[in-house]
Amino acid sequence: MDRNKNLRLALPSSGNLYEPSLNFLKASGLNVSRINSRRYTATIPSMKNVEVIFQRVSDITRTIEDGRADLGIVGKDMFYEYRLDATNCEVLIEGLGYAHSNMVLGVPDSWIDVVSITDLSDVASEFRNEGQELRVATKYPRLTERFLLKNGVNYFSLVFSRGSLEVAPAMGSADVIADITETGVTMRENRIKTITGGTIISSQAILICNRGVLNPGDEKQALTKSITELMESYLKSKGSYAVTANIKGKSADEVAQRVLSDVTISGLRGPTISKVFSKSKDDWFAVTVVVDQNELLKVVASFRALDGDSVTVSQPDYVFTSQTDIPN
Repeated sequence: MDRNKNLRLALPSSGNLYEPSLNFLKASGLNVSRINSRRYTATIPSMKNVEVIFQRVSDITRTIEDGRADLGIVGKDMFYEYRLDATNCEVLIEGLGYAHSNMVLGVPDSWIDVVSITDLSDVASEFRNEGQELRVATKYPRLTERFLLKNGVNYFSLVFSRGSLEVAPAMGSADVIADITETGVTMRENRIKTITGGTIISSQAILICNRGVLNPGDEKQALTKSITELMESYLKSKGSYAVTANIKGKSADEVAQRVLSDVTISGLRGPTISKVFSKSKDDWFAVTVVVDQNELLKVVASFRALDGDSVTVSQPDYVFTSQTDIPN
């Protein structure tokens, strides 16, 4: 492989993003071929000139910043924690639909009067007046500091820790914590509670890139566009259903008018109608519309109201729009 021409995709080498990222890529038509778990490179057989590298999730943003990789899948929290202020990175897809979590502030249950970020600001001021500082234990110092200052908590010190943060208040090494949680169970078990307005960031897996791959005419830009389009089309398909019903009518135009008169079954772009050839003396037409997932039952009911028969529902593998969102 010529690495000057290859597009390099950085993926998490372990942790809660590893398997879901591989599964997401496979579902998007970008199956990763890795010889074994000890190899830190892989390929995507369906994409020529694409090389996959596996890295610690905390290293991926910086790897893309300095151009050692072109694209990467990383948690939104990790991206905003590790990116440079004068960043070379761009977010291509804001959410890949997995690895959901929240970074939140947690305070001891015994602080019964602290229920909001405003209350925490008051506590920090009280600590300051007594010659102390509110100690906040976290693995994400940049995100935590920016959030606290933005929300009026001006007096605090950060206690960086790579270990279990939930025990920090009980051990006396910190007063409150700022940590990632998916369910909140571990916090509750350690007598830590969340507070109103205390969510620092809601995170999930995102796709990022080095801005260099967006340069018009660059071979890597074409590869980036292809990869992004497959991912976006797969994501769009997850919220869409194709609904088909056989409807009796005088002509395709007449059936179309009846369908279009009901906005519920007009579909995302209007119906597709084709003649059904059967032994029946009546004329039947197959009507297919693509609809959002939350409209599915309403659409089925509307087809039934038009005496629609043999209503079938399927989910497309991809939904391609007229163009991708990345620059040409």
